[in-house]
Amino acid sequence: MSKIKIKCIYCNSEKVSKNGKNPKGIQTLLCRNCNKRFQAEYSNNGSKPETKRLIIEMSLNGSGIRDISRVLKISTNTVLSVLKKEKTH
Repeated sequence: MSKIKIKCIYCNSEKVSKNGKNPKGIQTLLCRNCNKRFQAEYSNNGSKPETKRLIIEMSLNGSGIRDISRVLKISTNTVLSVLKKEKTH
């Protein structure tokens, strides 16, 4: 049996433990350092935190919604929803 070291996607800490499963049955993890929950694997490309970060970066650099969706291979609706959520924060 081998162990796989998983790092937190938010703070890169190795203090990560299992934290149950989501309603779809996918394992969720909890970072003991920043107390944020995340998944080890995402089935949808638009759900990944790094994709959301790229959407915001690309929009700040002047890329349009269609450009972002084409480059990241996600729908324009996903791009719009991420930008709307970021605007409210």
